[in-house]
Amino acid sequence: MERNIVHCDLDSFFVSVERLLNSELNNRPVLVGGKSNRAVVASCSYEARKFGIHSAMPMKMALRLCPEATVVQGDFDLYSKYSNMVSEIIGENVPLVEKASIDEHYFDLTGMDKFFGCWKWATELRRRIITETGLPISFGMSVNKTTSKIATGQAKPSGELKVDYGTEKLFLAPLSIRKIPMVGDKTYTQLRNMGISKCLTLQQMEAFTLRQVLGENGVSIWKKANGLDDSPVVSFHEQKSMSKEHTYQIDTIDSVLLKRTVAKMVSELAFELRKDQKLTGCISLKIRYSNFDTHTKQARIPYTNSDKVITEKINELFEKLYSRRMLIRLIGIKFSHLISGNYQTSLFDDHIKDLRLNQAMDEIRLRYGFHALAKGDWFL
Repeated sequence: MERNIVHCDLDSFFVSVERLLNSELNNRPVLVGGKSNRAVVASCSYEARKFGIHSAMPMKMALRLCPEATVVQGDFDLYSKYSNMVSEIIGENVPLVEKASIDEHYFDLTGMDKFFGCWKWATELRRRIITETGLPISFGMSVNKTTSKIATGQAKPSGELKVDYGTEKLFLAPLSIRKIPMVGDKTYTQLRNMGISKCLTLQQMEAFTLRQVLGENGVSIWKKANGLDDSPVVSFHEQKSMSKEHTYQIDTIDSVLLKRTVAKMVSELAFELRKDQKLTGCISLKIRYSNFDTHTKQARIPYTNSDKVITEKINELFEKLYSRRMLIRLIGIKFSHLISGNYQTSLFDDHIKDLRLNQAMDEIRLRYGFHALAKGDWFL
């Protein structure tokens, strides 16, 4: 049976939500992110993109490119609320939905064409989302997730695009290799150094050639460039929390050792957040004393997956909680209020050097394992 896979993406989602609340932001360059000189851009309007601004760019640089841009601090709780509104509308109408991030979904309409017509169903659903939420949204439809995601990008802003069965290669051929999911800056540079700039060139190559240069990742890129992707739409189930605990062989009162343990656990959990493209909005610290008395303390934080931001807050909780100066048997950390988010560090008030450090460390750990790299504060 011919598959019908739809990918939809809310256009400049954070900016669009802010514009619902403040119409004065309409048709103006808008940046969402921290206001300090060392913060990064979490999202930007299409008007701002004309100046070369993009997400994860240092805010200072963005304002140099577009001094007249309006900077909005951002409210992730509000964005989550609108994201859930969209998810609910889709969930009420589509039998199989995968929420890929806070602002994008995949859904499988295979088999529904005999009843309604998949394209008509998808276009009507898009209109309903726009009507009920006021948010602009784009979508693409094809036989697989990769081609549909790329089609959505081509349909933006606020458009829709169908790639008919059998025309996937033709559709992809003239597009830049940057359009292919998995092609980041490093891979793009490697491919450009090979003289490859369009998907057509990849289509004309052997998969074996790319495997020699990029390993199995090269084969995946070759398949995507050829419109080949049999990955299923997986029903989304939100993970509510994640945690780690450490029990000492010998009960301790050594605050340096305790904080070292905390730093390591935070780093492991934050790495898992980034790997799963999630953010936490609430952190908890648990201490169990040698007499088995157990005490916990938690705090709400701006949504983040930054080691640095979380460690600083956990250390504050530790100072408040560890007041009895008794021997400690166990220490634990829990992240809750998890949401999806494609960001490496704190959305609204982080430093570009921390962003780059985490990205570099994550790349090494994804390749060689988490323990291939350790931070200095683990050995203080």
